[in-house]
Amino acid sequence: MRKAVAILLFFFTYISYSQSVKVIDSETNEPVPNVVVYNQGKTKTRSTDVNGAVDLSIFSDNEKIIFRLFGYREKRVSKKQALSDNGVVKLIPQSEKLDEVVLSISKWEQQKRDIPQKINSIKSEEIAFANPQTSADLLQNSGQVYVQKSQLGGGSPIIRGFATNRLLLTVDGVRMNTAIFRGGNVQNVISIDPFTIQRTEVIFGPGSVIYGSDAIGGVLNFYTKEAQQSRTDSLLVHGNAFTRYATANDEKTVHADLNFGWKKWAFLSSFSYSDFDDLRQGRHGPDEFLRTFFVDRVNGEDVVVQNDDPLIQRPSGYSQINFLQKVKFTPNETWDFNLGLIYTSTSNYARYDRLIELIDGLPRSAEWFYGPQRWFMGNFQVNKKGNTKWYDNARLTLAYQHFEESRNDRNFQSDIFNRNVENVDAYSANLDLEKKFDDKTKLFYGLEYVLNTVDSEGSERNIVSGELSEAQSRYPDGSTWQTFAAFVNLEHKIKPNLSLLSGVRYSYVSLDADFDNRFFDFPFTEANVKTGAFTGSVGISWLPEENLQITLNGSTAFRAPNIDDVGRIFDSEPGSVVVPNPDLEPEYAYNAEFGIRKNFNNRVSFSFATFYTLLDNALVRRDFELNGQRIIDFQGEPSNVQAIQNAARAFSYGFEFGLDAYFTDRLSFMSNLTLTKGREELDDGSEAALRHVAPLFADAHLVWDNNKLKLDFFLNYNGEISFEDLAPSERNKPFLYAIDENGNPFAASWYTLNLRSQYKITQNLESNVSLENITDQRYRTYSSGISAAGRNLILGLKYYF
Repeated sequence: MRKAVAILLFFFTYISYSQSVKVIDSETNEPVPNVVVYNQGKTKTRSTDVNGAVDLSIFSDNEKIIFRLFGYREKRVSKKQALSDNGVVKLIPQSEKLDEVVLSISKWEQQKRDIPQKINSIKSEEIAFANPQTSADLLQNSGQVYVQKSQLGGGSPIIRGFATNRLLLTVDGVRMNTAIFRGGNVQNVISIDPFTIQRTEVIFGPGSVIYGSDAIGGVLNFYTKEAQQSRTDSLLVHGNAFTRYATANDEKTVHADLNFGWKKWAFLSSFSYSDFDDLRQGRHGPDEFLRTFFVDRVNGEDVVVQNDDPLIQRPSGYSQINFLQKVKFTPNETWDFNLGLIYTSTSNYARYDRLIELIDGLPRSAEWFYGPQRWFMGNFQVNKKGNTKWYDNARLTLAYQHFEESRNDRNFQSDIFNRNVENVDAYSANLDLEKKFDDKTKLFYGLEYVLNTVDSEGSERNIVSGELSEAQSRYPDGSTWQTFAAFVNLEHKIKPNLSLLSGVRYSYVSLDADFDNRFFDFPFTEANVKTGAFTGSVGISWLPEENLQITLNGSTAFRAPNIDDVGRIFDSEPGSVVVPNPDLEPEYAYNAEFGIRKNFNNRVSFSFATFYTLLDNALVRRDFELNGQRIIDFQGEPSNVQAIQNAARAFSYGFEFGLDAYFTDRLSFMSNLTLTKGREELDDGSEAALRHVAPLFADAHLVWDNNKLKLDFFLNYNGEISFEDLAPSERNKPFLYAIDENGNPFAASWYTLNLRSQYKITQNLESNVSLENITDQRYRTYSSGISAAGRNLILGLKYYF
């Protein structure tokens, strides 16, 4: 009899348990208590307990259930659907919350309320809704990162007046910057597939304590999707298929991913392919941006051909393919192993800004294109939970990356085709540890080693005779760049509402290069840079009220000379050539930042930050002498000699504003505004505008969301930079800009009106329809060589299971 009662009790307990779900925060995965759960007629009601659990047995299987709590998006699903996903229901936060969890500051989870530095998180839901063509567009859609483009296949982020090799990119915790990241615009961010990104975190301001060299203006951390394991004994299978078409560049994109998960093992595979045709610009804007001509090869001669449609920027199209494979193994609660493999490759793509450049009324280049930009990363990560004297959590990350890029150009009416090919192998090892001493104090510390080897080749080919010969390589072939570093970061709660975060890092950097004197008579044969750098940071986060945060932060950062600084040979602009300079030292940045964030009852969220950054001993391009000569012959053209030198001080400062307002659970408003100024010291002691300072930029979004249909009507705005406020290097590129009434180049202001939508056709089928640049404006983002898309209809369809 007792056995029968026990069996019945177990049976009813099992039935009750199987009817329960757990409601969690989609960002933190923490349980959400006090969520009201009811049916459409409001005749049945339940609420989640302190553990986020709720019993759904009073609802029928196909009955629609609403999960609702202020501060979160309302969620409507059937009971059957709620129970199907391992009994877990995820709610998406509505407004920015002070208790959001971020990873980038220390590489471990920390609450945003304890962070004294500005950091912005872009979640997978936001990425899916924005539906960006590339990861550069993903950053631009955030409204807080400015993006420059020299061609359609590009995207160079700008943060607080710094860009290119003064910003650090990481993917899954692995440094993406290489020894040949240059001061000119870089396109490596487009290699990251936006379909595979789970979360992007942008650190504004220096991040050298944790990330080392290059993290002066900020750090852009991309976290790709992880393979998901099953929480039950059954196999977990889910996936996505997506297709997209855009009219402005005749884009055709397909994507698919598939996940298999067991309790201990999980596998995720992803594939994406995009094909972009020549980009159409808008009808209304400066005539200087029209593409009135292009160069064609006719009967063995270069000829200038009139473009029958000046709105089509030809040639600018390209294609790209992306693969990702993740493997996860969790043998027990202590150990966790993760393997990530990423491969991406573009087709050849034209450097459009060089193809619109004129010399004496004729095109400078007949051809100028980048060869395929290829990137492979193998990333093996081991996580261990310890609770030992030395650590509570430890992570070892071993990575290998291979980068390939090439530059291919031929001057107009020249028979000589020039080609430079670069291959970089990057090896890295990171050991990161976390130790919690008590409820007040945490310690984050670690070690890092990075080695880059650079292979570089140059060639010339006569396109008439076919004769091929060696030529000067862009970089010293076989050169190496390596760094070893140790860091420690301390988080301490002085009071429950007052946190201190401070850290220090020492980095040792070594560079070795041997120069080939067959093509240039350099006064040196090698470069050996050995240098070290200390960086530190200290900041406080104070919460005088539960929903008010005030932050103050001071930090230093550095950038050590890399192979591009020390050993590059290239034509920087018409009539100039940059030559090597082995006598370089690191540049240092000193930064101060103050911020306020206020959340009003999870209905209105306001943020403000102001900053000032001083760059000392700055690595800048200046006039130089080679063997006593200021002008040399380079690729058949007399060229002014320049080199990268520690020759300047520079500073930038600015203000950043953000506002989120939720009028109802369905209607909201979001806006960002950034104003940055900066100056750079010139050779004569005077000052001029800092090159990478973006104009004032802002966005404003009015969003309506009823779960099934989401609409976003938004404005993007850029202010003007007059000729007087342009950096000298930008004044020398008039072909990039509009022309003012005095005949001088300037960056014209612009705006776009846009409408974006997402509609759930069924539980598993979703559409994205957007109309961008509704008024068909013709414009270029600051310093860009190609105009942005004109009126652009984007159609997307996603199926997931």
